[in-house]
Amino acid sequence: MNPNFILSKYLTKSFLVTFLGVLLMVLGVVFMFEIIELLRRFSGRDAAFSFILKMGLTKMPRTIEMIFPFVVMIAGMITFWKFSKSNEFVVIRVAGVSIWGFLAPIVFITFIVGAINVAAVNPLSSWMYEVYETLDYRYKTKNPEAMLFDSKGLWFREAAEEGKVVILQAKSIKQEEKTLFLKNITIIEMDKNSIPILRIEAFAGDLYDGYFELKDVKIFKAGEPTEVLNSMEYKTSINIDRIRENFVEPEAISFWDLPLTIKFYEASGFSARKHYLRYMTLLVSPFLLCSMILVSAVFSLRPNTRRGGVMLMVAGGISTGFLVYFMSQVIYAFGLNGYIPVLLSVCSPFLVITLISVSVLLHLEDG
Repeated sequence: MNPNFILSKYLTKSFLVTFLGVLLMVLGVVFMFEIIELLRRFSGRDAAFSFILKMGLTKMPRTIEMIFPFVVMIAGMITFWKFSKSNEFVVIRVAGVSIWGFLAPIVFITFIVGAINVAAVNPLSSWMYEVYETLDYRYKTKNPEAMLFDSKGLWFREAAEEGKVVILQAKSIKQEEKTLFLKNITIIEMDKNSIPILRIEAFAGDLYDGYFELKDVKIFKAGEPTEVLNSMEYKTSINIDRIRENFVEPEAISFWDLPLTIKFYEASGFSARKHYLRYMTLLVSPFLLCSMILVSAVFSLRPNTRRGGVMLMVAGGISTGFLVYFMSQVIYAFGLNGYIPVLLSVCSPFLVITLISVSVLLHLEDG
């Protein structure tokens, strides 16, 4: 069997075992603090412990997603420190394996973990975060059946066929199962020059798949008498999922649903910058995790551990992690507000970290 394959398998297994251990430990700590915070928040109020437990469980994946790069970095630091303490790193280097050959399997498996997190874990996390937001809204409204957007009304802009633009307003909406009920509806059709050509008012309406069923309808056209109808069907591309996504944060939308959401918003004339930034952040997150592995290697890989400095290593790694997180959030805010391009705001943090880490590791390799 190829010695390089055996070494890669050993390094990968060691990192994965450490990563899973750190992840489980962090999950337990995060869940404990979430429950404590929710108990403090609901103290003195009528809230069942099962409800608090459900809110804690549904919020936890979102919190873990935020600190996931730290979990990877800590797992990398522990793994590399073990190799250094047991002198396995020295033996591997003496055997003729460069530091890049040593790091390559761990960086590769980290990228795979990041890809799995985006492709499989993120959809579950998004769904659970949406459930958490809905539970929180139900508690605030004291309505166990309330949806997140019940009493907010609705404004929607839709790009229709033949260059028409449709503006929809409903003063109140309510969802029951897969049907959306609207009241006090106003629909305005405009041409490509934003000149109104038709106005429809309805007392109530139901949204089904591909059309509105309007009731007590009045149709206004310039130069024509008002047309009154008991009911009418009005075609639309709006659906309940699109309306829901208009009221929830991008974090509550799955990675796989974000491209269609962005396309829909852009076609309807809405700004999709927030959703596009979220999508790009998820897309490059595996690369960010790889850069965190390089950071952990800078602070943990050393041929001689007898010199001490373990606390300095830990403090340096954690401080660097927090600095990276703070700078990435600042750059993210710049991108969200349009001061810098989206691609630059999501790529610059891990690119800078990677270049600095590679430079330091090259210096250590030469030394």
